[in-house]
Amino acid sequence: MNIKEQVQMNLAYDGKEYKYYNIKELASILGKDLSILPYSIRNLLENLIRNYDDKLIKKADILAIFDWPNVAQQNYSIFFRPSRVLLQDFTGVPCVVDLAAMRDAVHSMGGDPGIINPIQPVDLVIDHSVQVDEYGHEKAYENNVKLEFKRNKERYKFMKWGQESLEKFRVVPPGTGIIHQVNLEYLSNAIAFSDNEIYPDSLVGTDSHTTMINGLGVVGWGVGGIEAEAAMLGQPISMLVPEVIGVKLTGQLKPGVTATDLVLTVTEVLREKKVVGKFIEYFGDGLFALPLAARATLANMSPEYGATVGFSPIDQTTLDYLSLTGKSDELVALVQQYTSEQGLLFNDSHNDPTYSDLVEINLRDVEPSIAGPKRPQDRIALSAGKQSFQNVLNEFAQSNQELKKSNITIDGNEFNLNNGAIAIASITSCTNTSNPEVMVAAGLLAKKAIDLGLEKKAWVKTSLAPGSTVVTGYLDSSKLLDPLEKLGFNLVGYGWTPCIGNSGPLIPEISSMASEEDLLLTSVLSGNRNFEARIHNAIQANYLASPPLVVAYAIAGTMDLDLSTEPLGTSKLGEDVFLKDIWPSKEEVNAIIEKELNISLFQEKYSTVFSGDDNWRSLQQSNSELFDWDNDSTYIRQPSFFDNLSNNTNNLKNINNSRILAILGDSVTTDHISPAGAIALESPAGQYLTDNKIDYADFNTYGSRRGNHEVMMRGTFGNIRLNNALVEREGGWTIHFPSKTEMTIFDAAEEYALHSTPLVILAGSEYGSGSSRDWAAKGPFLLGVKAVIAKSYERIHRSNLVGMGVLPLEFLNGNDASSLELDGSETISILGIDDNLQTKQEVTVIATREDGTEVSFAVLVRIDTPIEIEYYKSGGILNYVVLELMRKQN
Repeated sequence: MNIKEQVQMNLAYDGKEYKYYNIKELASILGKDLSILPYSIRNLLENLIRNYDDKLIKKADILAIFDWPNVAQQNYSIFFRPSRVLLQDFTGVPCVVDLAAMRDAVHSMGGDPGIINPIQPVDLVIDHSVQVDEYGHEKAYENNVKLEFKRNKERYKFMKWGQESLEKFRVVPPGTGIIHQVNLEYLSNAIAFSDNEIYPDSLVGTDSHTTMINGLGVVGWGVGGIEAEAAMLGQPISMLVPEVIGVKLTGQLKPGVTATDLVLTVTEVLREKKVVGKFIEYFGDGLFALPLAARATLANMSPEYGATVGFSPIDQTTLDYLSLTGKSDELVALVQQYTSEQGLLFNDSHNDPTYSDLVEINLRDVEPSIAGPKRPQDRIALSAGKQSFQNVLNEFAQSNQELKKSNITIDGNEFNLNNGAIAIASITSCTNTSNPEVMVAAGLLAKKAIDLGLEKKAWVKTSLAPGSTVVTGYLDSSKLLDPLEKLGFNLVGYGWTPCIGNSGPLIPEISSMASEEDLLLTSVLSGNRNFEARIHNAIQANYLASPPLVVAYAIAGTMDLDLSTEPLGTSKLGEDVFLKDIWPSKEEVNAIIEKELNISLFQEKYSTVFSGDDNWRSLQQSNSELFDWDNDSTYIRQPSFFDNLSNNTNNLKNINNSRILAILGDSVTTDHISPAGAIALESPAGQYLTDNKIDYADFNTYGSRRGNHEVMMRGTFGNIRLNNALVEREGGWTIHFPSKTEMTIFDAAEEYALHSTPLVILAGSEYGSGSSRDWAAKGPFLLGVKAVIAKSYERIHRSNLVGMGVLPLEFLNGNDASSLELDGSETISILGIDDNLQTKQEVTVIATREDGTEVSFAVLVRIDTPIEIEYYKSGGILNYVVLELMRKQN
């Protein structure tokens, strides 16, 4: 009897017997102490014993977990099999495109296309396509939905093909909610069932904020689409046993302080702690006093502080939330029994687990905060907001000859607009709209403001885009939707809006002024990211804030204001109104939540979660095994990734005489590499669409066109705020060598391709931070980039590069392009890449200058696990999976 069989036990549920693998018993048999393991690591242990086969997963891997604190320092790799995969439409469409193309590749190699089918359950939530075209009136939502379907009909039909043709593949139609809030409120039960087994729910998702589910005690994180596709097809996730940083929360939040303020504080602290690639596990009396929605907010912003997960263990609050959101009493009882039996239910009678390191945060020290203007980790105390903006203004002044004030007329009224004017104020993103406390607070603040006669400023484009229909349900029943609408926060959609660049046009008068004058416009939103050019191209400073603060700033109309001491407006009696005058008390908020938030609301709103509206139900699509590609389509095109796939593929070879496509600085995000927002008319992607007879009004966004590699490769490095050291201006420009001609990055890549010249990117620290988008790896691959040399990488992007067969290399000894005096004119050769390559091996780079002199320096190969070497050798993880499936079939 092997170790797995020794710990097999049974639980009864719904008239059936389910087997499970008891990790408490496992610890006892091995003479180990389970209680010292962090709860997140216990989940990894359960995953290992359940999938133990003595081939991929060996007894040594299980023993290594029990020696976790030491093993985490030794780059020990394990395999993890998530119980399901979660997609959103911007990243989900290219996943389905790849699966369709893989079926074609298998068919062309004489295999059965049916072997390309998800083995793990997959849910695709359509939430990234709605844009704020209309706003501020009662028909805004209805009209935005019509435009959404008009623009995306072809994409939506394609997703329907996926639903009909792929096994274990479900689609949550548009208008239902945001992926992570739907996952939290409906899709996850905290445990899962299959093949008469019961086990902890776990997942990977093609959105970096998949971590939100960690607040429910579920292990899950974001991956690129290519890694998610491999997981769907049965390939385990290769990962290093992580360090776990314990974050001890003590005390309670003071009145007037929100979960948003807490997560911005945590993001600041943990980003400074440098937790990239590590697990965060929250514990302490402060955590267990937080409602589950606040824990989900903490988990949601794990990518912003850099961690793989931000985990809170299951406790009574978790069980109560499962009941609230409509799970049956029998299921909740089973969750309690199973997690208790497994040692996965928090037990306050035990000592705290052992952690790699500790961070302690007293909740009483948290203060009202915002973050900006370019990064979510740059927290600003609300009381310091005005001074911080003045600093931004001073930097802005250095690049402008004079700071301007502009007169503007809107609806017949003339206004004097100053730098700092807020052009967008949006209550959006599941980060905060999943939290009833801050949403009810926003509604109460709006009501108090209306009662005093306050209005939002005419130049502010306002919008409400919550993460589920539950939110508008309780706002409506509590009569708080009406005051929000009176301040312009009308419902515009259920999806990601300004937080991913789907802001739509600014108020026309503001848009005209922004294109003509150097005025520093700002935005404020309740999202999780505020990177350069992400929210809107015309807005240069973007701030994150809680929903009630978003409402307050919309009334104030400017970031050049101290909301803690200065009035945000004048009442109908002519008196100054301060933020404290309209800020709701905790008692007021709780009274509404207790009355309006109930099981029946969740059950009603999610009863038709997979049905969709008439627009969705009217879409017709075949269920053919092979997709019928339309060569005239500008949305869905057969990609070229598998064109040269063969059993003889071997990517393990030196990269010789490559050229430098770009030299980039620190904190280059995946938004810089692969924009998601609007497509400019004069850009290479815009020219392509124009050549294909697409009107500018129908360009849609880069995110919506990720099913077309022709658009996406032209948009790669096309962010208007990209700073490439090879050129003096911002945007997607470079110098082509040896011609020394300035041209777009795409055009330069095309020129290099004519001569079969490989390309490299040089970059600074935190390369590839931000969203999980795999097109930030696919795009460079299609441009001919063979390697990236950076000072450090964000976790998901490094994995994506390996997954596309692009070599991630890391500077050593404090080197970078500047210290090595590389100016971009050099040719680059990377030596030591052969069949003997090891994980995290040092190899040599030789840069040859124009005068023939050479600079030689060592770099670290950031292929972190043995299986990743096989992926890279095959030209990427999808190539590897296809070839493995073909071998098994034969």
